[in-house]
Amino acid sequence: MTDALADRGRYQRHLRNFRYLVDGTSTGVAALVVLVALVATVVLVVTLPLLPKVARLVRALATTERRRTGRYLGFPIPNPPPSAGRSPRELLTDPGLRRDVVWLSLHAVVGTMAGAVAISSPLGAVQNVIIAMIWPLVPNLVSTINTPVTSWPQAGLTLLIAAGYAAIGPLVVPPLAHWYLHVNASRLAPPKTSLVQRLADVMATRAAVVDANDRELQRIERDLHDGTQNRLVAVVMHLGMAERALRRDPASALPLMLTAQNAAVDALAELRGVVRGIYPPVLADRGLADAVAGLANHSTLPCRVDIGPLPRLPGPVAAAAYFALAEALTNTAKHSGARQVTVRLFVEGDWLVLQVDDDGHGGADEEQGSGLVGIRRRVSALDGTMDLHSPPGGPTVLRVCIPTGE
Repeated sequence: MTDALADRGRYQRHLRNFRYLVDGTSTGVAALVVLVALVATVVLVVTLPLLPKVARLVRALATTERRRTGRYLGFPIPNPPPSAGRSPRELLTDPGLRRDVVWLSLHAVVGTMAGAVAISSPLGAVQNVIIAMIWPLVPNLVSTINTPVTSWPQAGLTLLIAAGYAAIGPLVVPPLAHWYLHVNASRLAPPKTSLVQRLADVMATRAAVVDANDRELQRIERDLHDGTQNRLVAVVMHLGMAERALRRDPASALPLMLTAQNAAVDALAELRGVVRGIYPPVLADRGLADAVAGLANHSTLPCRVDIGPLPRLPGPVAAAAYFALAEALTNTAKHSGARQVTVRLFVEGDWLVLQVDDDGHGGADEEQGSGLVGIRRRVSALDGTMDLHSPPGGPTVLRVCIPTGE
């Protein structure tokens, strides 16, 4: 029983290795086609404007291969943040895209050849067996290694060739699949940073999170103290005055009661504003897409919104994107001098991408004490990134990428 289970497990591993290499043949051929298109786009100057579209094909193919390789490894391979560049020059200097192009070149050659080795094992064995059986019926037959088959001894030699092909399966395919699986994964994975650098990044992110939480608590305390608490005190004061008026002159108590009611309504509105600043109820009730559309509708600048299909997102991810957009729209309205704002929200690979473009005068600088620092800290706490492109004269492009956690 134990031997049977061991044999079954060995067979399943061989089949899994064979499938990995065979599936890699299709993506290898696709990589070769995309690589040729990429080279042609760059070499032929007139086709250079097509580079962004070809770059998206490179990224899409690399993302597909990351998912496939991750399934065989048993753990996911993270996708790099989507490229912030849009022009051919920016794309050519994008380190993430360059790394994907290196993988593309490797997979187009090695991946295709490794898959061909795996496919040739069963096909070669079957083909040589058939040749050895039908040689009397078909003249001038040759084996797959170009040896003639015109007699039974030569047919026997062809059967030995078939056995050699069959032996490639258990002898060559497993180590080849194991080697290429890890080579492929190493080229698809993000570049490794040193342990010291990673520890420094974690410590910096943790300090930023603690600082952001402390600032948020201070803001909430200030809003409650200066706004809601003062209004509630006014309600209590007017109710006390109304109570005394009821004892002296009941007719004069009605205006005081109405004043207290108005103060209570204002206090409730103030409290709702504080609650929305902690976690907007619209996120939980209607989702990020509707929340973003609501922010755009309430913007003081004309705002065009382009929202792609969104999966179900974790609460912290949706909240980070929401507050990043709220801060970005506030900064744009105050400082940019823009006449039009465009908001794009979509998912690319395993990343939620928020992009805010405006046609203002540019020159935005997060070192000048703007809310951009808060956006960077908030998304960094989720291992996200923020890119800002705001040359003098504009336009300004703010791009936030947050891992979706899927």
